[in-house]
This record gives sequence, C-alpha cells and structure tokens, in this order.
Amino acid sequence: MNRGTLIVIAKEPVAGRVKTRLQTEFTAHEAAALARASLVDTLNTVRSARASRRVLALDGDPGPWLPDGFEVIGQRGDGLDERLAAAFEDAFDGTPMLLVGMDTPQLTAGLLSVPWSGYDAMLGLTEDGGYWCLGLREPDARALIGVPMSTDHTGRDQLRRLQDLGLRVVLLPTLRDMDTPRDASVIAAAHPSLRVSRLYRRLQHAAHPGLLFEQALVGTTRVVATGIDGRTVPSLSELDRWRSPADEVDRLALSRCEGPVLDVGCGPGRIVTALAERGIPALGVDISPRAVSLTTSRGAAALRRPVQDRLPGEGRWGSVLLMDGNIGIGGDPADLLRRCAELVRPDGLVLVEVDPDDDLDETAPIVLRSSTGRRSTPLPWARVGTRALLRHAHAVHLHPTEDWRAGHRAFLTLRPTA
Repeated sequence: MNRGTLIVIAKEPVAGRVKTRLQTEFTAHEAAALARASLVDTLNTVRSARASRRVLALDGDPGPWLPDGFEVIGQRGDGLDERLAAAFEDAFDGTPMLLVGMDTPQLTAGLLSVPWSGYDAMLGLTEDGGYWCLGLREPDARALIGVPMSTDHTGRDQLRRLQDLGLRVVLLPTLRDMDTPRDASVIAAAHPSLRVSRLYRRLQHAAHPGLLFEQALVGTTRVVATGIDGRTVPSLSELDRWRSPADEVDRLALSRCEGPVLDVGCGPGRIVTALAERGIPALGVDISPRAVSLTTSRGAAALRRPVQDRLPGEGRWGSVLLMDGNIGIGGDPADLLRRCAELVRPDGLVLVEVDPDDDLDETAPIVLRSSTGRRSTPLPWARVGTRALLRHAHAVHLHPTEDWRAGHRAFLTLRPTA
C-alpha cells in the first residue's frame, strides 16, 4: 500500500504481561524477551514497507526497541474489540489503514503492500482461527465491536461481520501466530534469520536447570539428566519414581532414621511424606519453589532454601538424608558432607544414597534435557560410589556405620567421629 497508514497494535513486552502461553516452557522473562524480539521483527518489517504513515498503538510505554519513523498512540477501550476499533479511529487521517499485531514476526513487506483498488477491507487469517491483520478504508466501530476475540473462530466471525456490512474484502495469505512454544519452534525453523528465531535457538540451549526441573515435577515435559557428552544418567532421571509414594526400598532406608529428620533436596516430597506418615518429625529443604509446593500440598513440611544457608535446628537433627543421588548437589561431596555434619547432633546420622558403582568418583556437570528440545546450562554435580564416599566422609570426620543394597540402589550411613 503506497498511500495509507500501517498500524501495529502491541503490548509493551513486560515479563508476566505478554506471551503467558509460552511460559509452559519458558520463564516469564524469557517469554517477554521472545515477545520483544517478535515485536522488533514486526516493526522493522513495517518500517521497510511502503506506506505514508506508520503508527504504533501501544498498551504500555515505548522502549529502546522502538525504531524511528513511528507515531505512538495509546490503546483505549476494555476488550480487544474496543481497542482495535479505537486504534483505527485514532490513527485515521483520511487514507486506508492496515493493522497488524506483534505475533507474526515472519510477515513481509510484500504482504503489507496489497493495493486497495476494488476493496473496502483486508483480512489475513491465522492457522489457529484468529487473524493477523485487518484493513479498513475508514474507521467503523460496527466492523469490530462485539466480534468474539481470542477464539478458534475469531477470524471467521470477523470475516462474516465485514461481509454483513457489505464491504468488499480481500483475504491475504494465512500466517501462523507465535502463541505457544510449538508455534515459536515452527516459526524459528521456517524463518531462521529473524531476530526472534535467533533468540529462540539461544534459549533452547540455555534453559535454567531449575526451570526444566520444575516442568518435569508437574509433568508438563519429560526431562532426563545427561553428562556433557549427552549420555543419560539413569539415577538422575527417575522423575516418575520421585513423584510417586515412597517404595519398599525407600521405606527400608527410612527405617534407619532417627528423628527429627532433615531431607536435603526433598523434591516433590515423597520421603518427607513417608516419614510424617510414620509419625517421625521431618522437614524437607529444596531450592525449587514447585518442589516445596508439592511437598506441602501432601501435608508435609518443607522449606525453600539452599542447604548451605542457615537452616532451622542446626546441630540438633537426628538424621540428615541425601537420597536419590543428592550427594552430588553442588559438585563437591566433601563440602556437602561437612555441611551435613554441622546439621546433625553429635550422635546423629547422615544417610546417603550412593551410586551402585562402588568405584565411581566423578565430579562433572550434568545437563537437563527436555522432551520439548530444551537443554539446560551445565549444573555442577558429582556422582560417587561407596569407596569415594568413604574417603570424603573420613576427611570431614564422619565414620561409616552401615552400608547396604536393595534392588539397584545402594546406601551408606555415617555418624560424626567422637
């Protein structure tokens, strides 16, 4: 469109306010960054297209992401239908207007250059049933007010409304909105040079380990732990078992416990819950908010806190547990055992689940990988068998009192040296 106004309607890309559906796989800040990249791609395309004016109808405040050449108007109205109608009214200068959203970063200048001759309106549908653009020769609230928004039939309803008003409508090519992680993946693969696509690829390989762990806890994706070499670490990938009630092997380990018990890295709380059911006072600690929430939802006690921070009852715990390979937390088994020795009372018990390989002594980062393709940044970790653990325990004045195996799992109990 050589003569006319191009309008972009958008929200300021603030974490928590935009792209909430992306947050099934991305953090609020990552989702906002993707929204910002998508908006920048869109604005740059609009700036390169032929038009007499370019307007940004913005909910929020402009930031450094806004390029030159745009007039900024605020959005007004309650629902999206009212805000769209108001954007047309506020941007009108007597020439035709084409409005686009911020969710189709793959649009091209060519798509925005359809001539108006013979048409009163333009509409570009999206694959999810909405629409990515709407063009009107002049403002007409009747074209928008009351059209149901954000449904899988919004596009059809909008087209019907335009036709009912007697407008001659040209349909532009159907595009895909970037609403979900799957949408972002498809757009990134099909349009790799976009800013949003480059950011998507970086985020795919730099997820926070805690995010993927929390997604695995609630079952939104499957996650496995691997070494840097990509080989799976089975003992650190048993999320189904961790989410389930304590099994026979767990109960056998817990029969050694002397209360009160501190479960370090409690996860979703199966151990703390099993202890509570036995009438043994117990507290779980974990750095994952979701893990703590799941534990407390089971009626057990849990605290969100790193084990190295100040904890309740220091020096008075009857038992401290490091189940499920949690001896690896932080990548320094000796330091973690030293901390456990500080937490238990002088005659207390430190119970450690070790690797079944007695000779294993490996300090190497692990990487979490999700079934959706995301990969975490490396997480410091250690994997130790019985012999290595005994060496670490001796260095921090803990001596072994029992070791045993049950199924494919191995355990060791330690007490402070008198």
